[in-house]
Amino acid sequence: MVGVFFVFALMPILDMKEMGVGLAVAVLIDATIVRAVLLPASMTLLGDANWYLPKWLEWLPRLEPPAAPRKPAERVEAPPVPVA
Repeated sequence: MVGVFFVFALMPILDMKEMGVGLAVAVLIDATIVRAVLLPASMTLLGDANWYLPKWLEWLPRLEPPAAPRKPAERVEAPPVPVA
């Protein structure tokens, strides 16, 4: 994305150059500083509070991982039926 936006900086129109450089810098800052540094650091500091759900959002469905698969029940064979 940064490369694509920097291509706009090569255009002859000044407005396009400004937009290209601005968007490229914004994406670069967002990808490196925010998502690679600040987000993991804040999640580490907050711990379990990352997953806190306020009471007014209790109507949202709970997404939980599926339970561990159970072993299938052993098959019990019925006794043979006598033929009369």
